[in-house]
Amino acid sequence: MFKAFKEFAFRGNVIDLAVGVILGAIDVKGLSIMVGNAKLQYGQFLQASIEFLLIAFALFIFVKGITSFRKKEEVVEEEAVPTTEEKLLTEIRDALIRQNESSPKN
Repeated sequence: MFKAFKEFAFRGNVIDLAVGVILGAIDVKGLSIMVGNAKLQYGQFLQASIEFLLIAFALFIFVKGITSFRKKEEVVEEEAVPTTEEKLLTEIRDALIRQNESSPKN
């Protein structure tokens, strides 16, 4: 997943787009509507909501990537080192197989 993201993120057009978005960031803070004599500035709420969603999504992707990376590492480590119990069970299994092979069949 990291390799695919790296290939995607470091393509020229994606970097250009990211720089453009950051420099010209979505700014809706100035949106407002007049209701009678009152000015309702809903743009600030909308801006905060957009920023929250973007940050939450970015953090979600980041945490998901780290979690999947850790799971892969744990699986590799678990498969590489057999436990003492596994070693003993393997020896017992092998001894039973040898015993069955050497005994005459009826």
